[in-house]
Amino acid sequence: RSTLFPYTTLFRSGRRNFIVCKPNGMPMTVSISPMLAIKYSTAVAPPPRSNQTILPINLMFSAHLSFSTVQIYDIFVPSQQMRFIIDAETMSYLTQRHFITYHLLETHPEIIAFSTTRHGGCSKGTYATFNCTVHGGDSEKHAARNLHALSRLFPEPPKAFVIPHQCHRDSICLVNTPDIPSELEGIDAVVTAVPRICACVSTADCVPVLLYDPVKKVVAAVHSGWRGTVIRIVETVIQTMRQHYACDAKDILACIGPSISVDAFEVGDEVYEAFRNAGFDMNTIARHDEKWHIDLWEANRQILSDQGVGEGHTEISGICTYTHSEDFFSARRLGNRSGRILNGIMLL
Repeated sequence: RSTLFPYTTLFRSGRRNFIVCKPNGMPMTVSISPMLAIKYSTAVAPPPRSNQTILPINLMFSAHLSFSTVQIYDIFVPSQQMRFIIDAETMSYLTQRHFITYHLLETHPEIIAFSTTRHGGCSKGTYATFNCTVHGGDSEKHAARNLHALSRLFPEPPKAFVIPHQCHRDSICLVNTPDIPSELEGIDAVVTAVPRICACVSTADCVPVLLYDPVKKVVAAVHSGWRGTVIRIVETVIQTMRQHYACDAKDILACIGPSISVDAFEVGDEVYEAFRNAGFDMNTIARHDEKWHIDLWEANRQILSDQGVGEGHTEISGICTYTHSEDFFSARRLGNRSGRILNGIMLL
């Protein structure tokens, strides 16, 4: 029941959220996990007292505003509302509960790239709470409300979200007009150079890959599950970007989003053989414990590298959806009839 003062640092630990009151105005960086690194802001006067304690609470973000590199959050605490100022320059990811963004793309204000979390929405059950698509079986009403809420968090709302119904193949949708394509069935990647068209893929353990060419101003969202990785869909998308938009792979920035990790992705012999027969270096992407484990992050990183995307142009989020299923949807945890992470990228 401690009294909280504004101008504090917030972080998560496991399933609990904490507010940490700083006793002085000295900068402090808190690195909790690959998801979050927050630096205490000294843009304001320090709290007037030095004997503050840590108080565990459940946080609900009511608003998110952005002014340059400073993020301002309104956080509701029982019986009171408080405002916290966080310096965003040192964040690995900007966590707004609704979605994460990527450090690699922070220097490109002309785009937004994101992967949604499970938090802050209205869906129920295995879709709880921030599920933005109907492809896992959620109600259209809930998915539409969540998608509308998501659009209001962007600097500019999208003219359209292009969200295909994926089928683990290498079919690509090119969006060259502001209109939503009429045929999005069986599509596993979306590419566009049209501003405010949000190219999306939905995942729940499969690997999302978001691509951006800052020279040609082209974005792509790719769904690369294990089958898509075997057939190298990321390679097909980069070749399509070369052919249709004159992109050069050395200019492309690539973000590999939240998905199942090698520790959690246990597979049978048939999956191992599919990767081996496809020519992957199994010494670098596979290991055998009681069963085979495949590293989909490394496999997709190798595909990007083979296509000419530089190592410094690739970011792996390092977030395992199976391990962190309380924050990100995981089909292996929740079943196929469950929510999906919406991964999107958009030119502003």
